[in-house]
Amino acid sequence: MTRVLSAVAAVAAVTFLTRATPFVLFARRRPPVLVSWLQARLPPLVMCVLVADALKGVRFGAPGDWVPTLAGAAAAAGLHLLRRNALLSIVGATALHMGLRALFGA
Repeated sequence: MTRVLSAVAAVAAVTFLTRATPFVLFARRRPPVLVSWLQARLPPLVMCVLVADALKGVRFGAPGDWVPTLAGAAAAAGLHLLRRNALLSIVGATALHMGLRALFGA
């Protein structure tokens, strides 16, 4: 049990350090141009990868196989474009997706 707690503490410490390091390094000076460039472009790129991964397994057989997934993706995009609220987009799209899966019996 001590080994498990030690491992959890070590992982927590490393995670905290990796998250806090940029704030400590750039608290009093401007970040380098590369960091600013990455900061502007990585979030949309990560979202594209996540969407591609989520949609890669969609099969266009019966409507129950593809309608819930594509409707959920469209709802997430639409809600985000309308409200610019990530939590609303996630919750709304998930609720629609799960409701349609239940409706179609998937």
